Amino acid sequence: MKLSDLRKSGHAPSLFSAFLYFDVSFMIWVLLGALGVYITIDFDLTASQVGLIVAIPILAGSIFRIMMGVLTDRFGPKKTSIGGMIVTMVPLAWGWLFGTTVAELYLIGILLGVAGASFSASLPMASRWYPPELQGLAMGIAGAGNSGTLFATLFGPRLAEIYGWNGVMGLALIPLSLVLISYMMMAKEPPNQPKPKPIKDYFSVFKERDTWYFCLLYSVTFGGFVGLSSFLSYFFVSQYSLSAVRAGEFVTIVVAAGSFLRPVGGYISDKIGGAKLLYFLFTGMTVCMLTVSMMPPLLLVTAALFIGMGCLGMGNGAVFQLVPQRFQKEIGMVTGIVGAAGGIGGFFLPNILGTLRDWTGTYASGFIVFACITLLSVGLLALAQASWRKEWKVAKTAQKVVQS
Repeated sequence: MKLSDLRKSGHAPSLFSAFLYFDVSFMIWVLLGALGVYITIDFDLTASQVGLIVAIPILAGSIFRIMMGVLTDRFGPKKTSIGGMIVTMVPLAWGWLFGTTVAELYLIGILLGVAGASFSASLPMASRWYPPELQGLAMGIAGAGNSGTLFATLFGPRLAEIYGWNGVMGLALIPLSLVLISYMMMAKEPPNQPKPKPIKDYFSVFKERDTWYFCLLYSVTFGGFVGLSSFLSYFFVSQYSLSAVRAGEFVTIVVAAGSFLRPVGGYISDKIGGAKLLYFLFTGMTVCMLTVSMMPPLLLVTAALFIGMGCLGMGNGAVFQLVPQRFQKEIGMVTGIVGAAGGIGGFFLPNILGTLRDWTGTYASGFIVFACITLLSVGLLALAQASWRKEWKVAKTAQKVVQS
């Protein structure tokens, strides 16, 4: 498999459109986290309250991802994506024109979850256009749209200094509108879109053990990435006394690793297998989170977070190199379910960090807990891989019999 094969297969405009859609949606999804310092000042919030507010869009996105997964499998990723972008305009306009109470913030956060649900349409758009040997790379490119976090953390605080956090919500409507227009012009529905099935049939994948393995693994890799992305601005401000803008710069640096290395994780997984790569990545995450828990000097903690986020980003690519190999026909629904699990992990992590900070007076306890979770994931992966070897071998044997 060569990179040049990507140009010869599939539909490049649709792949690029999937990336843009996920990119702008991810930016909007984590926007409350990027603006958390300014929201804290306006509403005088504690660390645990901030953790909850920035986590609400992540949890809501988990629920909406399953719904969008069903819509993607029934109506196609293009139609679903367009609808998702239109709905996402609602909470942005609400936050821009109103957003004066904490209760409104909760409701805005719930609706922002629709932006996070873009995962369930953008990745199937990429997957269904490309052959099995290019799944890791194609899914990695589309999934690199989580680089939208960079725009939120880099520009969000700067713009909030000038226009306030409400004004930033309104400004976000501009790139979303531009992506919506370009998406309608460039993207095409995949040629192998499956025929619609009864709604109950889509949920049959919950009976598959592999669905739950993928969910647990992705809740750690993606949950860790999006959870840290949402909370680190507040962490840098409260722990290292940085200004909001300066904190945004440090968050942008560490998030860049996870965003840009996701396609690399998919590419390497195509070469050596996603499971093998995950063993190294989970080990690396554990070491990095333990280092962060020591609360070292700013440069060292940034380096540890940079490497750790890089491992999480590559881990996301590795997991979704495996998913299409097992669930090609149900990729929309399974992407929604697994993506939802990732969102749930991302919901709990900011709450763990914020709550344990309030209880213990230090962030060390929260990062130690996350390090233990990543270490336990190595054992989970070993258990899952044993199951995959047995089940996939049986499936390949049955396929050969049918073909002969």
